[in-house]
Amino acid sequence: MPTAIIIEDNPDAKENLVLNLADMCPDVDIIGHAPSVIGGAKLLRQLSPDLLFLDIELEDGTSFDLLEIHPQLDAKIIFTTALDHFAVKAFRLAAVDYLLKPIDPDELLEAVQKAKIQLTNQAQFELLADQMKAKAAPTRIALHTQEKIHIVDLPDITRCEAMSNYCRFYFKGGEKLLVTKTLKSFEETLREAPFLRVHQSHLVHLHHVKEFVKQDGGYLVMKDGTKIPVSVRKRPLVMQTLGLM
Repeated sequence: MPTAIIIEDNPDAKENLVLNLADMCPDVDIIGHAPSVIGGAKLLRQLSPDLLFLDIELEDGTSFDLLEIHPQLDAKIIFTTALDHFAVKAFRLAAVDYLLKPIDPDELLEAVQKAKIQLTNQAQFELLADQMKAKAAPTRIALHTQEKIHIVDLPDITRCEAMSNYCRFYFKGGEKLLVTKTLKSFEETLREAPFLRVHQSHLVHLHHVKEFVKQDGGYLVMKDGTKIPVSVRKRPLVMQTLGLM
């Protein structure tokens, strides 16, 4: 039976989470609750939960303050937040599990199921904190492979290619990573980086595009010489984005 601690300063939100866990995840044993950074830090010195439901904004600070006090937590962290679209994008870039308030019971169940089989890298929390403080265009992203979690600089990515339920990332210098997510899951997150979906199987970093060739239905030539097909449906958007219309 997995154990859990809830760090949440809103009594209604805390009670709602407790009720949803009892209904959707009855095997989760809630062993503690705290409304603040200090209270949470004391609790985590005494207990070692499997799961930690962590609100972002607390009575006396933020969840990142708590993570600085306990940088080597073994617990799988699921952030709970009522923050804006920008913050949600930061969570996605860091590949960190989060639940948007008010919490949907089905999403809660999915997050707990994922948490039982996944580990979270401390570098992801640092990336998340950086993205949320910056309030600017994203510069890094966390990529999960079967072996580890890679924190990479977005300007170093040249393109992404769909590989069934996986996605292959290509980098300057020729490196590659096979990531355990679909291409679609990255499309919206990377749009401001700026990346563009030019084909069902291809997402490209626009700064690495060298030219658009109109022959043979249209294709892009990347700076490394790679040719990327452009779908008929995407062709007007690609040309407009590249300033060719």
